[in-house]
Amino acid sequence: MSMITIDILKKLKESEDKVEFKKGEGGNVSYNGGNKINPSDRRRCILGYVTALCNEGGGYLVIGMSDNHPHDVIGTKQNLDSIGELESKIYTDTGIRPIVYELFESLKRVLVIEVPCRPAGKVFKFEDVALMRVGEELKPMSDEVYLKIIQEQEPDFSQQICDGITIADLDVKAIAILKEKYSIKQNNPQFKLLPDDQILSDLELSKNGKLTNAALILLAKKEILQEKLPQAKVMLEYRNFENQINFDNRIEFSEPFFVLINELWNTINLRNGSFPIQDGAYIFNVPYFNEEVIRESINNAISHRDYRKTSEIVIKQFPQRLDVINAGGFPVGVTLENLIKTPSTPRNRLLADILQKTGIVERSGQGVDKIYYNTLSEGKAEPDYTQSDNFQVNLKLSAIIEDRAFALFIDSIQKELPINEKLSVLEIVTLNKIKNKISKKDLDLEQVNQLLYKKLIEKRGKTNAIFYILSKDYYEFTDEKAKYYNLQELDDNQVLTTILQFLSKEGKAKMKDFVGLFEDKLSRKQVRLRVEKLVKNKILKQDGESSSSIYEIGENFINDMEVISEALNLGFQLLEKNKAPKIERAKKRPEKDQ
Repeated sequence: MSMITIDILKKLKESEDKVEFKKGEGGNVSYNGGNKINPSDRRRCILGYVTALCNEGGGYLVIGMSDNHPHDVIGTKQNLDSIGELESKIYTDTGIRPIVYELFESLKRVLVIEVPCRPAGKVFKFEDVALMRVGEELKPMSDEVYLKIIQEQEPDFSQQICDGITIADLDVKAIAILKEKYSIKQNNPQFKLLPDDQILSDLELSKNGKLTNAALILLAKKEILQEKLPQAKVMLEYRNFENQINFDNRIEFSEPFFVLINELWNTINLRNGSFPIQDGAYIFNVPYFNEEVIRESINNAISHRDYRKTSEIVIKQFPQRLDVINAGGFPVGVTLENLIKTPSTPRNRLLADILQKTGIVERSGQGVDKIYYNTLSEGKAEPDYTQSDNFQVNLKLSAIIEDRAFALFIDSIQKELPINEKLSVLEIVTLNKIKNKISKKDLDLEQVNQLLYKKLIEKRGKTNAIFYILSKDYYEFTDEKAKYYNLQELDDNQVLTTILQFLSKEGKAKMKDFVGLFEDKLSRKQVRLRVEKLVKNKILKQDGESSSSIYEIGENFINDMEVISEALNLGFQLLEKNKAPKIERAKKRPEKDQ
């Protein structure tokens, strides 16, 4: 993205060009309102102006220039040597992702905070107040403006007409691929024989002879796409180390989508490897980067990205990780929490519809399902969308197999189940959560019941201490069958043995110590009832009451153990005594008898 220049800034008008000028000579523009008490004074700060500008569709907060037109350069010390920190703080405190940079005229420094446009339907607030600029003031947003924004629907950019392009500007190879894929997906071989203009019209890629932005993105020649929509390109960056800032290699893909997608995957696959997974004589290889996962990730980025933003899709490939970053946050109604459950409506609906009709995607909104399904089935970490926000989607995919046994477990299940009963993505996600000991309250009860019915998980504990584990099959793949049996529900003898082992080492204990011994296996109430029973039977001795009680091994139990020990000693002595004559007699036997 190119930065604005001081010469351009001097000519801008604050209200018309969405820019706010502040002198800030001594670096004295407040970040968040400081100690000011009056709300209208507190708002006149960096966070207040950034919030208002974002709500107005983006703009510039310029510090170090006069607010009188034409704007003279004053110079500022605002955030000298800390512009990276300022950028990070604004994002943390507002959720708005600005770009902060310095400009210079002679030795005079100007600080520019470039504020992005808010997403459709989204309003940003400062101290719980949605702000807008009114003259020199920052005012609470009027109800009329607020309602208009939150009721916005994102326009379908791909459906809009792209002025100035004709069928002659489309790539012949891209059109051939479109025809081929559509005819196969729709089982319509005759489609390939239709004239290009009819195909474009039938698929709504042209309207009244004018081509849409979807036609531009999917089919236009490279040079036309570069001219009309340069941000449609995809940048593939390769780095040898994950903490590396500068890339080792960078390749630009600016072809139409139907040509680009195969070339992009083939280039990523050049640095692909695989992990062999073996169970006895059975071996299968899991690639670092699963082709279906990578293709779906790119398809999602193409369908969902905001083409009004001037940044391109960036793919960062490392030896064992791959990131896909595209402009524009999640579609309206989609969040990190409901990412898999909520069918998404793509920003570019016409473009996504073409991808579905040509078999590039199975159905709109299913791409994330496939990404999760394949990634978790291979025993890899869950796809990571946590770095996403209102302005970009950031997907991180790990190539590392974290749990070989889980991959074998899922593979064996899917092989045995008939097609109509194979595990769904939500079931696999739930199995993965149970494997990772995610809290019971964070599990989908419907999926849990399905998995219990299929005998793929087992319930342990009672009442508040209920938890779930994967079935015995999983622990056989881990070669840790003992761990499975250790997770069985504890009986009274196991509880007694565990408590006595603890007391034999520590001497004394409190109730919280016993609760800790059986964490995740017994509830506090269940532990307390068992301890009370042991006290009643005088196996344990209790001193004090309620939470201050101290427990020791009871004298009756010690006496009983001493009697048992003495009896065992007498038994061993008698055994030794009876054994001695037999040995003597054996020694006296003639050699031939021996």
